[in-house]
Amino acid sequence: MRSKLILKSITAFAAGLAISLSAQAADLTGAGATFPYPIYSKWAEAYKAATGIGLNYQSIGSGGGIRQIKAKTVDFGASDMPLKAEELEKEGLVQFPAIIGGVVPVMNLDGIAPGQLKLTADVITGIHLGKITKWNAPEIAALNAGVNLPNLNITVVHRADGSGTTFLWTDYLSKANADFKNTVGSGTAVKWPTGVGGKGNEGVAANVQRVKGAFGYVEYAYAKKNKITFAQLKNRDGEFVLPDDETFKAAAAGADWAGTPGMGVVLTNQSGKNSWPATGASFILMHKTQADGLTGRAVLKFFDWSYKNGSNMATELDYVPMPPATVKLIQESWKANFKDASGKTIW
Repeated sequence: MRSKLILKSITAFAAGLAISLSAQAADLTGAGATFPYPIYSKWAEAYKAATGIGLNYQSIGSGGGIRQIKAKTVDFGASDMPLKAEELEKEGLVQFPAIIGGVVPVMNLDGIAPGQLKLTADVITGIHLGKITKWNAPEIAALNAGVNLPNLNITVVHRADGSGTTFLWTDYLSKANADFKNTVGSGTAVKWPTGVGGKGNEGVAANVQRVKGAFGYVEYAYAKKNKITFAQLKNRDGEFVLPDDETFKAAAAGADWAGTPGMGVVLTNQSGKNSWPATGASFILMHKTQADGLTGRAVLKFFDWSYKNGSNMATELDYVPMPPATVKLIQESWKANFKDASGKTIW
């Protein structure tokens, strides 16, 4: 009898241990911005190798990520357009930046090397408004003396879904060109006067690659990964700059994370001769009150690990990791804001 009781106790303990280990190793779920997907994917792979915990991240666009976190169908949402303090308060959400990167103009042109072409906000506005329709148009030729521009129609490709990449691109253009601001404006979804849509950065990149003469905008990692030609941009200080982690870093140099409600800093059209004008941060959205404190803590542990161990991976993909001082601010906000259902701090 006693041996049976001992056996039952061992079995029950083993079952409980298995359940506990299973709960600890459950994959995390997130959804939203396609802008940071390449680095989140890289971090997730490395994190699973280190901890056994995976991340199921749906790259569906910032608008979808905001909807899903509000509906509580994922552990975290991701958006490249920061939510305003009033909306965060209304929805009971906390927001913090995870990574910095840049949006770049891309095109499908034979014989043009990546970074060879120069463009300005005025020319890009003309393209988006359908006023500049040929690649050898005088407005483009004037910026690119000596470049053999083809007599080829420009096919504009834009995002078809609610997109933080679109927010960053249109916010930059709205700040740099009054005509764009008054005609199109800025937002995650705008009414484009011309062009065809693609879903996600992936869809825009694929459409640009398919169509000769196509012009679009994607996060820089997608341009590099797919070997798509990109252009230089003229920044606020009047300098033509190339997109890379150094010019993204220059744009973020003066960011006031501590003094901005919800840490919602927008980095477009920043001053500085080396600043890339279409730079932005990607943000994580989570509920202040975590119904499952263990899961909430597990999400924070993933980003804590990524901040500490993922900088080289980020740099390889030409993202800019959050500076240590900013990470400290972020973690202080975790301590102050995130609680479980009983009111206990989870970090």
